Amino acid sequence: MKDFDIQDKVAFITGASSGIGKAAAFSFAREKTRLVLVSRNKKVLQEVEESIKKMGVAVTIVPADLSDDEQTKKCVTSALDSFGGVDILVNSAGIIASGTVENTTLENWEYLMNINLRSIFLLTQLLLPSLIERKGNIVNVSSVTGLRAFPNVLAYCVSKAGLDQMTRCAALELAAKGVRVNAVNPGVTWTNLHRNSGMDEKTYQAFVEHSKSTHPVGRIGTPEEIAELILFLASPHASWITGATYSIDGGRAQTCAR
Repeated sequence: MKDFDIQDKVAFITGASSGIGKAAAFSFAREKTRLVLVSRNKKVLQEVEESIKKMGVAVTIVPADLSDDEQTKKCVTSALDSFGGVDILVNSAGIIASGTVENTTLENWEYLMNINLRSIFLLTQLLLPSLIERKGNIVNVSSVTGLRAFPNVLAYCVSKAGLDQMTRCAALELAAKGVRVNAVNPGVTWTNLHRNSGMDEKTYQAFVEHSKSTHPVGRIGTPEEIAELILFLASPHASWITGATYSIDGGRAQTCAR
């Protein structure tokens, strides 16, 4: 097992009840990192909590909707009350929605931006005093769509491009204060992201099959693969890395439209 040297650190992970966030929670738990886990899905979050406690890891769960500023603030209060501070912030919560520049409604645009970008900005600001005090770091979960343009997911692409730029700007602003900020940019990954957007199972399976041809390695990714990169970036092994947006996409960002 790799030694990431983050035992007893405190990691605050959003979107922790499924997909990449959940995989990250278990990856950090294996390193004996204390955890604050946030998700809207209280039932599944409690199941994750139970499993992690069996691993002998201290964990606090906070069921919350990060589109609500007051709930976001309560998450931070809960983290500070539980552990006294936070060393690592993993912003994994996010949503996707179909829509073009012609048919995306303003309501849908604002909701997606709120979840994928605004809530991350607020959460980062709220946790910064603790992260600065502890010389911590932030890992944002972005997307290949932050680096490349794709049709019919306009708002999602823009939100992830915004997150990438926020990552770079924050990294420059916080470097002198000892806080690193990086992002991971996955390609298509086995998660519930698309299903939660309303995609039915038949359409999703067809999408996965097609994605085998759009990713040069011939398959889509797993949440555990993304979580391993998050773990590395959050660890002292990445102490000279900041402002990076790391592609982890089976080569997807290197391809042209097909």
